[in-house]
Amino acid sequence: MKKPLLQIALDTLTLQEALDNLALVGSEVDIIEIGTILLCAEGINAIKTIKKYYPNKIILADGKIADAGKILGGMFLAAGADIITVICCADFATIASVVEISKEYHKEMQIELTGVWTFEQAEKWKALGVEQVVYHRARDAQAAGAKWTTEDFQKIEQLINLGFKVTITGGVEPNDLDLFSKYPIYIIIAGRAIRNHHDPHQAAVTFQKLLQAKWEH
Repeated sequence: MKKPLLQIALDTLTLQEALDNLALVGSEVDIIEIGTILLCAEGINAIKTIKKYYPNKIILADGKIADAGKILGGMFLAAGADIITVICCADFATIASVVEISKEYHKEMQIELTGVWTFEQAEKWKALGVEQVVYHRARDAQAAGAKWTTEDFQKIEQLINLGFKVTITGGVEPNDLDLFSKYPIYIIIAGRAIRNHHDPHQAAVTFQKLLQAKWEH
């Protein structure tokens, strides 16, 4: 199977902190995510600045759009984002508008599966033209001790069978990768596991080596 792309999640409170993180790991990751927290703190200037410094990297703006899809999606894409995200509870009209604006820019969009959603919805998203979903173990759920479960993997497999490219996120650590290695995962997101490591650059290198070893065999 093809190696998943490695995405660094920049959920920092300042743009400077994000840039400091990227100085250590930017060369080793495939996708740079301007996280929801950073977007709220610094706005689209974070997208513009990081795109300026890393023009050859895929830039993802994790806006978790819930409404005004074409307006917000257009703002993020015009600022330099290559991928934008929509929250799974968004109205179908909102999701359709984000699909439309993404196609206009020849860029990508994902639906964040944070909170309550159903496979009936997922089938409708696919019919709207959605190609990617993000299977998300929520940050607060992680803090409460939530672990990856059999139900998680059943849902991931079903999403893949529906034809989605699936991204995995939610406190992913290197020793979690074996859990996902039998699936054709599109993107693995690592945030704190890289940013908070005593050697972030080496942590990113280790992730890439493990992704290659566990998927390309």
